[in-house]
Amino acid sequence: MSLTPTRQPIIPKIKRETIKKLIKKGERIDGRKLDEYRPIEIILNPIPKAEGSAWVKLGNTIVMTGIKLEVGTPYSDRPNEGVLQVHAEFVPLASPTFEPGPPDENAIETARVIDRSLREPRAIRLEDLAIIPGRKVWLVFNDIYLIDYDGNTIDAGMLSSMLALNLAKIPKIVSIEDDNVIIDKTVKESPLPINLNVVTVTVGLLDEIPLVDPLLEEELVIDNKITIAFDEKGRITGIQKAGMKGIRTSVLDEVIDIAFKKANELHELLRKVLSNPENYMKTLI
Repeated sequence: MSLTPTRQPIIPKIKRETIKKLIKKGERIDGRKLDEYRPIEIILNPIPKAEGSAWVKLGNTIVMTGIKLEVGTPYSDRPNEGVLQVHAEFVPLASPTFEPGPPDENAIETARVIDRSLREPRAIRLEDLAIIPGRKVWLVFNDIYLIDYDGNTIDAGMLSSMLALNLAKIPKIVSIEDDNVIIDKTVKESPLPINLNVVTVTVGLLDEIPLVDPLLEEELVIDNKITIAFDEKGRITGIQKAGMKGIRTSVLDEVIDIAFKKANELHELLRKVLSNPENYMKTLI
């Protein structure tokens, strides 16, 4: 069952005005610079039964992603490719405002932005996931769980998804008879065919002042929020805007420049973690 917030957190008027005044002075309520991310902590493969998993803490926002692989049928318009499905769940312990119910626009937006960011640059070589072309392929389920909510779920979810996908191993195929594919999930053979890595950078805007990685209290007072996805080659693979206020072209150009620099930092973090995975291993459940 998916869970979703049904009401917005409340922020006192005095605190709201304080946050705005600080941003206009180039300062933030948590002491960061406007172009600075919160501290990032990472744990790899915290879920032993998953094909791959990652736990990411961005400030006080905590996200865990698990990858599951199953054998299934391909989409009719892409019969020779595997299938990627991204889902997001906001569990009740993440926020006092979360209640049981169908996914709302926040959970759906998180999943869709991450899905598009992976799909457009072909981050996964889905053509390599065909078992019996046109009939049986690997289905890749990328399940994102928001465990603690303090803003910017997309960047945390994207980072945990990319790490989990890189760690994912494909179960062993024991036998294939006609359309019957027998697998052994206890034996993981080859890695998921990753083509390239992708990260997202979310930038908030208050009176055209950009601030990277807005925390929840900042999200409640800013005018707009823009999420830009970059692959490891520096190409923009997706853009998502939240908020009703218009954005001038010059301001958008500034946001893209800032996001590009922060994306390079996140890609460097990905490379560092994936080149030394043993330093980030810990079982949580």
